[in-house]
Amino acid sequence: MRYDVIVIGAGPAGLSAAIYAARGGLKVAVFEKAMIGGQITVTEDVENYPGFEHAITGFDLTDTMKRQAQRFGAEFIEAEVTSLGLEGKCKIIGTSDNEYRTKAIIYCSGASPRRLNVPGEERLTGRGVSYCATCDGALYRGKTVAVIGGGDSAIEEGMFLTRFAEKVYVIHRRHELRAQYIIQQRAFKNHKMEFVWDTVVQEIKGEAKVSEIELYNRKTDKINFLTVDGVFIYVGILPNTTLLESRLNLDSGGFVLTDEYMHTNVPGIFAAGDVRSKVLRQVVTATSDGAIAAWSAEKWIEDNQEYFGAEK
Repeated sequence: MRYDVIVIGAGPAGLSAAIYAARGGLKVAVFEKAMIGGQITVTEDVENYPGFEHAITGFDLTDTMKRQAQRFGAEFIEAEVTSLGLEGKCKIIGTSDNEYRTKAIIYCSGASPRRLNVPGEERLTGRGVSYCATCDGALYRGKTVAVIGGGDSAIEEGMFLTRFAEKVYVIHRRHELRAQYIIQQRAFKNHKMEFVWDTVVQEIKGEAKVSEIELYNRKTDKINFLTVDGVFIYVGILPNTTLLESRLNLDSGGFVLTDEYMHTNVPGIFAAGDVRSKVLRQVVTATSDGAIAAWSAEKWIEDNQEYFGAEK
């Protein structure tokens, strides 16, 4: 099967790319192995995306984007892309069932939560260790939980957890948060939240489920234990670049390097969204990336039309 553009990943960046590319008259396929919308689908309140006076759920926002892309003719294929090859300027991607040819690829695979990599974390994941408060917060009604991290995600999800939990401890390795000022102020005013500064988690303990965490204070050099029913971890993200990491130039964190037009070092392959090396990862920047990548892909195809015409 042949396409003009194949978008890998259906988060906000991929959906925006699909909208712009399909609206531009290109034959577009979007491949997604999991849930359409990506990580934002589990966010209950998106309140900083322009155009919405009141908060909208991540699911509703991305579902609207999907339907918009479909209206312009984009196809959605539920499959994991497992291989990628180059044949001249043509790209060939493979799934477990089929092989697809395309002129351009827009890589929007996103990123995954970074692990603490401490004893007990992997064993107790799903049994008290979570990376998604929106997914699991309701399980901790009236209980005590710990949130690990100090960025926007950690503090926003911590505040969300106060809707259910009786107590939310925020464990942060530094003495000040990295979250936006307005988010910090909301958190400091929340009587259910308590901040544990200059502290790191050394171990997550429990048999059938989480029962406590071992903490190390970096200033006092002391170890203490905190009884909790759940641990929610927000210490960064890792880019999903396994498929292309041998072909694309990456930064020191493993994120894809692009220019301002979303070009990677491989002609005809573009990257957008959280997988790209950038200073801000928000829905609005992802959709911007996707739009630019689609525009750039269209121009690249036009510039190489003589080749693709002959290739047919």
